[in-house]
Amino acid sequence: MIELSEFEEMYLKRMFEFYDSTPDAILKTTQLSEMLSVSPASVSEMIQRLASRDLVTHIPYKGSRLTPLGFQQAARVKRRECLLEILLSEVIGYSGDINEAACKMEHDMGPELESAIDRMLGYPEFTPSGKRIPLIERSVETSREGLLLPILNIPPGSESVIEILALDSTEIRTLEGLGISIGSVVITSESGISCNGSPIVLSDSISRKILARVRRGTKID
Repeated sequence: MIELSEFEEMYLKRMFEFYDSTPDAILKTTQLSEMLSVSPASVSEMIQRLASRDLVTHIPYKGSRLTPLGFQQAARVKRRECLLEILLSEVIGYSGDINEAACKMEHDMGPELESAIDRMLGYPEFTPSGKRIPLIERSVETSREGLLLPILNIPPGSESVIEILALDSTEIRTLEGLGISIGSVVITSESGISCNGSPIVLSDSISRKILARVRRGTKID
């Protein structure tokens, strides 16, 4: 894995966002300067640095574009940001500036933590705002046994036990009134979810905040 500085990752991510919407275009230095709110001279210096690492191709007097290696690295940075947005907004319920927080955290996330969060979230395809999450170099594990997952992402044919309710006190009391609490057994099937033997219907936003551990030995389809 290539070691990148925070600034290098930011440049690659912004270039990825540009090419994601206009894949055949060449990104001008002035455009990248405006996107990052830095001087054109700073952009030129960074482009030369990234080009020396085979992450960017510089086209004199026209601009630059990502190399296949650069596109791969940029996609990973963007995926980390997307996963953190989901984790912060839909699991933790963070009320601050989610984009700003995700942007700060993405640079300290290693491959193992990225994979663990991706797995816990059920390998989502889109962010809450509708952005597609990059799939390049994505490692997907088919078995979820022993993992702590939101009940929304537990595969059909699984039995799990609720361990965490990442909800406020009012929501927890409402769930308890439905017989859902820490230690409750959840069974997921193609027809829906049951808790302690009774069918339950919950919104996706609530289901993402109820974390249950998949029991080992249960059938995973």
